[in-house]
Amino acid sequence: MPAFSHIKHWVFDLDNTLYPPSDRLFDQIEVRMTDFVMTALNVDEKQANYLRQHYWQKYGTTLTGLMDEHGVDPAPYLTHVHDISMSHMRPAPALAERISALPGRKIVYTNGTAPYAERVLRARGLDGIFDAIYGVEHANFRPKPERAAFETIFSKDGTIPSSAAMFEDDTRNLIAPHAMGMRTIHVAPEQSRQDHIHYHTSDLTTFLSQLV
Repeated sequence: MPAFSHIKHWVFDLDNTLYPPSDRLFDQIEVRMTDFVMTALNVDEKQANYLRQHYWQKYGTTLTGLMDEHGVDPAPYLTHVHDISMSHMRPAPALAERISALPGRKIVYTNGTAPYAERVLRARGLDGIFDAIYGVEHANFRPKPERAAFETIFSKDGTIPSSAAMFEDDTRNLIAPHAMGMRTIHVAPEQSRQDHIHYHTSDLTTFLSQLV
């Protein structure tokens, strides 16, 4: 708790952070990504799957590779890949209570879109507790882990990194926040010991209960 006494800005990733990986939304998203790549680039399923994974590893998102290497328009892609079912997701009232109790400003920042994030938050019962929601469109379609993307979002929101904490499931996306002076919390089933990660938790609700 003392390590977070100066925190006034709380930044939460969305996917596999504000809902458990067991909800497996990305199983649906990846299928739709592959489908889009097949159509947009006129390649078969095997090549589309390879490109989807290759661009994610190289750039941080498949979209960035499609934009930078093929000039793909991001808007149709983002609409297509996020058109998924969330009917199996369950509300998380305890998590909502813990986030609401945090002192200061609370935002969601995702490499997805803000409308998609809003759907997820409603499904989890977390709508109405954040001060703002930012998607990749608010960072000029540049993704985490690019530092410039974080700087764009934090400038828009007024986030002060030296008094901010970042919760994120992808360790790559904590490198820039750490370098900017933020507290970094890796939210994932398995711990990853890296210098840019201050804390790890497999249970976000329990972790936040220790801070408020």
